[in-house]
Amino acid sequence: MADGVQKRLQSEVEKYQSVQKDLQKYMSVRQQLDAQLNENTLVKEELDRLETESKVYKMIGPVLVKQDLEESKQNVQKRIDYISGEIKRHDVTIKDLEKKQDSQRETLSKLQHQFQQAQVKAAARA
Repeated sequence: MADGVQKRLQSEVEKYQSVQKDLQKYMSVRQQLDAQLNENTLVKEELDRLETESKVYKMIGPVLVKQDLEESKQNVQKRIDYISGEIKRHDVTIKDLEKKQDSQRETLSKLQHQFQQAQVKAAARA
């Protein structure tokens, strides 16, 4: 009996660790997306301050290429929209993983309790 509980416990620990690893990965990506969103928001604010006749250049490799101000604003807004969508998607995944982690934690707690009871019974028989 104790061997079966111990194997289940080990299996559940591995699942829990896997969920933790996934959660950590998504949290890291979420932080990167936040940084990108902040950067693009600052760029948009700077572009909004410019007058319509201002010149804007975009760096492509080692070269600066002249770009239309409105086109620049639209590109930055599209990036902000995309990043915001990705953040929302990651938030949903993170919440799901947190729920899964909590469920896994409960299962582990129950199995640990069963394992301890099995050990006590085995010790009482000996």
